[in-house]
Amino acid sequence: MRRLERVEVAIVGAGSAGLAALGEARKAAKSFVLIDEGPLGTTCARVGCMPSKALIQAANEFHRASRARGRGLRGGGKLRLDIPEALAWVRKLRDGFTEGPILAAEGLGRRLIRGRARFAGPNLLRVGERTFLAERVILATGSRPVVPEEFLALGAKVVTTDTLFDLKDLPARIGVIGLGSIGLEIGQALSRLGCDVMAFDRSRGVGNLTDPAVNACALREFSREFRIRLGVEVRLVARGGKIEVRTGGRAYVRDLILASLGRRPNLDGLGLESIGVRLDERGLPPLEEGTLKVRGRPIYLAGDASALRPLLHEAVDDGRIAGFNAVRRRPRTFGRRAPLSITFSEPNLALVGSPRAGLKRGGFVTGAASFETDARSLILGENRGLLHVYARALDGRFLGAEMAGPAGEHLGHLMAWALQRGLSVDEMLALPFYHPSVEEGLRTALRDAARKLKRRLGNTTLL
Repeated sequence: MRRLERVEVAIVGAGSAGLAALGEARKAAKSFVLIDEGPLGTTCARVGCMPSKALIQAANEFHRASRARGRGLRGGGKLRLDIPEALAWVRKLRDGFTEGPILAAEGLGRRLIRGRARFAGPNLLRVGERTFLAERVILATGSRPVVPEEFLALGAKVVTTDTLFDLKDLPARIGVIGLGSIGLEIGQALSRLGCDVMAFDRSRGVGNLTDPAVNACALREFSREFRIRLGVEVRLVARGGKIEVRTGGRAYVRDLILASLGRRPNLDGLGLESIGVRLDERGLPPLEEGTLKVRGRPIYLAGDASALRPLLHEAVDDGRIAGFNAVRRRPRTFGRRAPLSITFSEPNLALVGSPRAGLKRGGFVTGAASFETDARSLILGENRGLLHVYARALDGRFLGAEMAGPAGEHLGHLMAWALQRGLSVDEMLALPFYHPSVEEGLRTALRDAARKLKRRLGNTTLL
């Protein structure tokens, strides 16, 4: 008969959310285990935001240096890029980024349980030959790339970001299926590294943008660097060692396919159904979003496993909330940070607060700013893009923004901070804007919104 090992908290998953949950839970729990079937190192550090940004950096530096014109620079066109060396540099950085999370997990000693967990009862988790009776369970099992069955049949000719960074070299022609943030970032980087890139998406937008004008601007800029087909369905066919991407009666030959179709929570195979937890069509259980507790169960979800906010900083917050609540008799509802999403392409994409598609028609005004004539952007050679800010028509309160432009990773933060503080357009305009800086583009958009609000309200101070 199996011996039950009793613990107050069992955390399944040693990624960013799981480690954050561990940090909170161990403050009050006398006994806990962290269960993971590996590899250790977190999705972000191993195959996500960190190696992708390293690849983007290498690509952007080569792109800028080799295309510098009109500034007195000579010889840029003679630059050569050693792809295997660049990829080795990305892996070296990646291995450094994973070291901390790996040491944090391995430092638990016997409390780190290596293996796959499965529910054997409402409070029972079986891992190999061991069974744990846990008062509370936190599922921080992360996610995996969505890869259709027909893609899997093509074997190594189809990669995802889980496997891309282990390539020792890059082929000449690459197809990117899916132009969300990941597909856009990696597609542009591969193009700048010298690959012939062609990207496809069934939607009409890129990078999760919902504002038609901002999306059109972004699409125009990215189309200057690689071919893009939107609003299409594709079929992949292996032929002569290559892949044909078939769509609309045409076939495009590629050497490799990057599947960038989103990620799926890793909740299947845990046996949730066997303990009476009903899963919806997405494979997710009923969840109290404020507490992250599965309704009616001593189970909490955190990070990508919840599919609520699949971003690193949100996953860490999820883990802290789940870990805090798992060691208390009554779970607490927590407020969340202002929504912020950034795509590290050039131009940067940033979505802050409510996307345009989520705003009530007639309930807001839009302030616009083009970066084409922005002084600092001209000096940087990045004078392209568009910023739209949204303000509530009733009182001028800042609601959110969508942008494709320079310094989006920084402007996005400024706007998210303003949103979280509940500032109005006037209050944002009362803050300092240094000259020359890209932030002046934000001031231009806010001034445009202020003018429109003044016409509607008649009491807005225009700065």
